[in-house]
Amino acid sequence: MILATIDELPGKKIVGVLGLVRGNTVRCRHMGKDIMAVLRNMVGGEIPEYTKMLAESREQAIDRMVEEAQSLGANAIVGIRFATSSMMSGAAELLVYGTAVRLE
Repeated sequence: MILATIDELPGKKIVGVLGLVRGNTVRCRHMGKDIMAVLRNMVGGEIPEYTKMLAESREQAIDRMVEEAQSLGANAIVGIRFATSSMMSGAAELLVYGTAVRLE
């Protein structure tokens, strides 16, 4: 499966547009990680606990989008975008979406 944030792939011809595909996940913060984040916030720098959680969330959302595209018979997804939204205090949704296509 080819994944791209651009709408066309150089050297490839799109022969079929199969439609919108998406994947999402909702995650909430962990109390222990919040304590570490507060401490790190005092001294500055990266919060690796959150970095890891967000990376895992992105991968899970991408995997779900790819599964949906494969079920439509796609071999690529173009125009991929990410969006996040707050669901409630301490919880957020990560959404990834794009256009499933069939390449020549």
